[in-house]
Amino acid sequence: MIIIRAEQMKVFEQAARQQFEEKMMAHSKDFSPRLCEVLGEDQLRVAIRNAMKRAESHGFTNRGPVRLFIEMMFLFGSSFDTDPQYAAMCEPLGGSDDQMWRAQQMHQGSLDYLDNVAGQDAVNVHKALRDLLAFAREPVTFSDDFTGDLLREMKRIFPQKAVYVGEAGLRALIAEGFAEARRYEFSDKRQQGLIVVLKYAFGHGCMDDPLYPWIAQTMKDEKIVDPAGRAVRLEKKATTWLEHVVAGNEQGSLA
Repeated sequence: MIIIRAEQMKVFEQAARQQFEEKMMAHSKDFSPRLCEVLGEDQLRVAIRNAMKRAESHGFTNRGPVRLFIEMMFLFGSSFDTDPQYAAMCEPLGGSDDQMWRAQQMHQGSLDYLDNVAGQDAVNVHKALRDLLAFAREPVTFSDDFTGDLLREMKRIFPQKAVYVGEAGLRALIAEGFAEARRYEFSDKRQQGLIVVLKYAFGHGCMDDPLYPWIAQTMKDEKIVDPAGRAVRLEKKATTWLEHVVAGNEQGSLA
């Protein structure tokens, strides 16, 4: 009779996890080749491990559901599972049903989003990215109704997504953006609006998302001591990213 000790089981499980991680590295390069190329091997691994950990926290342990979670990370941001923009799509995560059934429901939700919001060949996303780039390049004057102004811009830049998210979700995202801006002492309306727009474009967890390390690097750069200087640097990096994405006609963000 062969007896497998707990220590041996741990080794087997670790080896299986590492093997699956390598498969997800390869799969991700096929699923989102441009972004994976920009990220590089090490940063991509960080993003995948983060997604696997978040998937496990929701009871997704089978390979199919975990792979779906990783794919949705690329589409909607690493924190899509808690993002008010995708609350309806992620509702099955909070259920007590079998993980395969929940994953199937989320998969269908993501397909519906891609069909009705992103559009065929992501045509709506490409237009939204171009409009977002134009917004970033031009000076914007905000009125006393700052929240109303942001709502109008979000609806103008990506109307299909604004309808999908709904006004309650957009307002929740704006409130998150304002709270985040206060953390970094961004007091100017343009600075605050920048945070909100980044969350709208890259997901509500974008300030610390391993998919977009340039954001976290800018926000944590100790050499920048002035909040206004930090905001300017962040805006320049965001504009550069958008220019690269638009030039390559890539999806890039905004799901």
